[in-house]
Amino acid sequence: MSRMQAKNYLISFLSRLPKELIEMSYVKPSSVINASLKRICVSIALLLCMAGVHAAETEMLDVEKDELKLGFIKLTDMAPLAIAYEKGYFEDEGLYVTLEPQANWKVLLDGVITGELDGAHMLAGQPLAATIGFGTSAHIVTPFSMDLNGNGITVSNEIWEQMKEHIPLDDSGKPIHPISASALKPVVEQYKDEGKPFNMGMVFPVSTHNYELRYWLAAGDIHPGFYSSDDISGQIDADVLLSVTPPPQMPSTMEAGTILGYCVGEPWNQQAVAKGIGVPVITDYQIWKNNPEKVFGLSKQFTEENPNTTLALTKALIRAAMWLDENENANREEAVEILARAEYVGADESVIGASMTGTFEFESGDVRSIPDFNVFFRYFATYPYYSDAVWYLTQMRRWGQITEDKDDQWYDSIARKVYLPDIYMQAANLLIDEGYAGDDQFPVDTDGYKPATDEFIDGVMYDAKQPNSYLESLEIGLKAGAHSNGS
Repeated sequence: MSRMQAKNYLISFLSRLPKELIEMSYVKPSSVINASLKRICVSIALLLCMAGVHAAETEMLDVEKDELKLGFIKLTDMAPLAIAYEKGYFEDEGLYVTLEPQANWKVLLDGVITGELDGAHMLAGQPLAATIGFGTSAHIVTPFSMDLNGNGITVSNEIWEQMKEHIPLDDSGKPIHPISASALKPVVEQYKDEGKPFNMGMVFPVSTHNYELRYWLAAGDIHPGFYSSDDISGQIDADVLLSVTPPPQMPSTMEAGTILGYCVGEPWNQQAVAKGIGVPVITDYQIWKNNPEKVFGLSKQFTEENPNTTLALTKALIRAAMWLDENENANREEAVEILARAEYVGADESVIGASMTGTFEFESGDVRSIPDFNVFFRYFATYPYYSDAVWYLTQMRRWGQITEDKDDQWYDSIARKVYLPDIYMQAANLLIDEGYAGDDQFPVDTDGYKPATDEFIDGVMYDAKQPNSYLESLEIGLKAGAHSNGS
């Protein structure tokens, strides 16, 4: 019995208790009633232990709204939501949460905007894009970053066989990783020479997957195309045509030949291996080491009207992230079992576990150790860094989703408008005070910006405090003064 099930059973049991005791008093002598009461007390004590109820363990906030509906997409990186629910962390904060899977990222975002959903597991680019008015206009914010890494790029078996001719091998005959998109370039050129489109899938125009796939392609001298104000296909001047496919449909869409590869989160790369229809060629950890991935998104209005509820949600999610990474991923097998359930990801445990437990299978049988493929808490993963927001904004500008030049201050101001580290640190300090965490587990002295890094597949230096200089250093993409106008 899970902790949540134990709590629900206990509540149900106690709601029936007075009636049962009254009935016993009519038909049983006092000695029997006392024995029954003793058994009841023992049962309640056991249920309390199973449910993890400890008096005065958590100082509950006076939340403004205690019944919440939260949305998610069926991907393993929704794990903090599932764990916060299953382990009772939401209830510890006085929150009664319903988790509801959504059909796609647009439906999910619309649900948060309209208030049908109180919050959701979101693509990192969604709150930023909505706030600047790209696609949908709404002020969406995040006080919590859900994870690092977790995505991969997969190609069909046919494309893989053609790529292998251009990939160096190690002494054992296995491909040397990371694999550059330069190995894909001759294949793409052959398609162009034959007048055939080279189609690949990503999950949403402002998804991390879109930007990671574009980054990998461009680093291999393959143009992924531009957006413009009057052409939002993202395929202007493209060598590879990228289009949207919902994550769970990626493998079947590739198997049908509609796309030749895709970038998606787990378990849908490992699913291609399990089905024998494709080969993951690179993970996003190999494209950008410990890159930010999903966020927990809320409307700005919700956070203003429900500040304590927002704080309570953040506390519960931090605890869930800590549980997922604690003791060197000791809880991952249990997490895999939970995520495999139909109400969450609904994929085979073996498929989910292939990446969640610290390994990743590329070509069938080529299993490699990637302990940081999924990171939920270590490396300050849950802190909403402004520098993460700025990187996504630079990629929107690079590919024309932001059509005009912006000065460096603009990038900083948008990051501060959307990412809310102050709320995060309030939640963290409460957890420290309650004994759930130590202050060394949070970046207490940060200004919200990570140090500059060149840990990208192309070695280009990224300094979030100088976004325009960064854009100038990228060989493919819009430069200062360039306008994305469809030509």
